Amino acid sequence: MGGSSDEPLVLGIETSCDETGVGIVRGRTLLADAVASSVEEHARFGGVVPEVASRAHLEAMVPTIERACETAGVRLADVDAVAVTHGPGLAGTLLVGVASAKALAWGLGKPLYGVNHLAAHVAVDQLEHGPLPEPCLALLVSGGHSSLLRVTDVTATGGVDPLGATIDDAAGEAFDKVARLLGLPFPGGPHIDRAAREGDGVAIDFPRGLSSRRDLERHRFDFSFSGLKTAVARWVEARERSGEPVPVADVAASFQEAVCDVLVRKALDAAASEGVEDLLIGGGVAANSRLRALAVERAERLGVRVRVPRPGLCTDNGAMVAALGAEMVARGRTPSSLDLPADSSLPVTEVLAG
Repeated sequence: MGGSSDEPLVLGIETSCDETGVGIVRGRTLLADAVASSVEEHARFGGVVPEVASRAHLEAMVPTIERACETAGVRLADVDAVAVTHGPGLAGTLLVGVASAKALAWGLGKPLYGVNHLAAHVAVDQLEHGPLPEPCLALLVSGGHSSLLRVTDVTATGGVDPLGATIDDAAGEAFDKVARLLGLPFPGGPHIDRAAREGDGVAIDFPRGLSSRRDLERHRFDFSFSGLKTAVARWVEARERSGEPVPVADVAASFQEAVCDVLVRKALDAAASEGVEDLLIGGGVAANSRLRALAVERAERLGVRVRVPRPGLCTDNGAMVAALGAEMVARGRTPSSLDLPADSSLPVTEVLAG
């Protein structure tokens, strides 16, 4: 089964968006990572519909829990604790996960840990690369968030310090919107990544948001991708008006290069400013091949070590919630109460609900 039997066996539930994730972890050993995605149900809308996602979570919850237990070779009665994402995310989808976790914890007589979705994206890397360096810098990039965090203790209030965040569109949201402009399917990230491999990343000079000297005075570690998205839309519209074909691969590659350039540049600037030598990249956009390559290439020149979980652990999953829950148990953190709420706007500084 993996891991030491005296390490905590934790089941984690993730329902912050459109994926029902159930993970089972013993200590820092991953035993099961079961995911049921409703992405195909949202594709025709070009984005996630909260009501559709909530219903999909309801239907998938019990089968996904059963599949995780079967894969891990454990019974629910064996679990030492239940962890669940209680924010941030979509209110309705979070409620499904929180209600399920509370029912499980109460029924099994086990402690409940309501954890922060963003902190879980940091903690999941421990399943692959071992204990987190403390401190480390975390760059989290997904459909809903683009954040730079200084992490000294991923389980404690005050242990995750936000340095910067997106002030408009998150990176993943920009990928989805640009993909739609180019006629690529939803979700846009993987399709732009694929198309970009056939294109030229310097073919079109798209803007780098919040990178001017004036911007850096106020928003040194913040991100903005709304202007980039608009620049791509205007460039594509101009080509279409002139009757010229749109070079999808070059647009995808140039857009992707602009996003990755800003993300990596600001992350490494923050690492230098904070005197931190370890950079962790997480969230769904961390699966992007260009972001990974560019981060490693530039970080190596600066003596910064880069840690990125494998792509399957970058997107939303139950393993990351279980990983953070197991770390909470191991460090003796106080469990959450059974009146745990779902908090769609939970700040990253609140890593564990009281």
